[in-house]
Amino acid sequence: MIDENLKYKIGITLIKGIGCNLSKSLIAYVGSVEGVFKEKQQNLAKIPGIGEILSREIVTQINSQGVLKRAEQEIEFILKNKILTTYFTDRDYPYRLKECPDSPIMIYSKGPCSLNDGKFVGIVGTRNATETGKENCKKLISDLARVLPNTVIVSGLAYGIDICAHKTALESGLPTIGVIGHGLDRMYPEVHRPVAVKMVQDGALLTEYLSQTNPDKQNFVQRNRIIAGLCDAIVVVESGIKGGALITAEIANEYNRDVFAFPGRVTDEWSAGCNALIKNNKASLIESSDDILRFMNWEKQNSTKAPNVQTALFLDLSDEEKEIITTLRQNPDGIQFNELAIQLEKPISKTSSLLLDMEFKGLVKCLPGNVYRIVK
Repeated sequence: MIDENLKYKIGITLIKGIGCNLSKSLIAYVGSVEGVFKEKQQNLAKIPGIGEILSREIVTQINSQGVLKRAEQEIEFILKNKILTTYFTDRDYPYRLKECPDSPIMIYSKGPCSLNDGKFVGIVGTRNATETGKENCKKLISDLARVLPNTVIVSGLAYGIDICAHKTALESGLPTIGVIGHGLDRMYPEVHRPVAVKMVQDGALLTEYLSQTNPDKQNFVQRNRIIAGLCDAIVVVESGIKGGALITAEIANEYNRDVFAFPGRVTDEWSAGCNALIKNNKASLIESSDDILRFMNWEKQNSTKAPNVQTALFLDLSDEEKEIITTLRQNPDGIQFNELAIQLEKPISKTSSLLLDMEFKGLVKCLPGNVYRIVK
């Protein structure tokens, strides 16, 4: 049965022409998110920032029923894939993010990591990470794990520094959250899917985007504000003079977050951004985790936490999942995705959805060439 309240919460994010700020204003003036969908146009027009033209467009979209129908489709995906939804007024909504005026109305997440407990440190940087940058990233995170075991590492699952941060967090036993620029029905880049699957065991994948949302460039710029808003501190490990990491740092400054950067030689292309942040007093210079602890006034803790070891999961399987497991057991070397869908006699979209959920559960593994194999 469709959750009517959730339908309206998702629905308002689908109305074109209003962003997060205006949506919150609409809800506040009308009194509820459901009320927005039932309010008369002339009343909507009186709300600051709306006016006659936009109120007409809002009502037209609502009356077309397309917005709420799409919301119902998304709820089906959410229920089928056990996605956690958090509305901006919910108690569980990240309190750090709630402080930001343009925070998302809805966030969708997969994984058990609390979005409020612990010290949240965002690690960002260039996709063209150097060996020095990777070593700085690894040492910083492993040292934080040793002296501050309640640290949560946040990044964007991109190439370079991002994926280095996630992998090191996993190796160090820290939960890590990947903020993505698309829906939870896909993974971009695809090569990072195995890391993402491990992340949802103790950490999380998080997005403001519905399923079927493509990883378009503007989405990644938008998601940078979530990385900045989720965290107590942002660390820029390496960056050119332009790039997404600097955008995240700028937003973090606007949110009054503490920003840190590793310095580099003046001739190093991928240190130019960090040096500029430090030079312009937009980031504090750091060389180690001790600098962060000192700046943030965080006390060291005695860690008894052992490195993260994935344990076997004993899960109740659906009949469709059992069918996939049986088919994969008959093909111990793996089976290509399209061939698997043919053998199962299921649509491509249905097979993809089932396999994605089973990957998150640690039951199957995607190999190069889109070959799937059972996890032994």
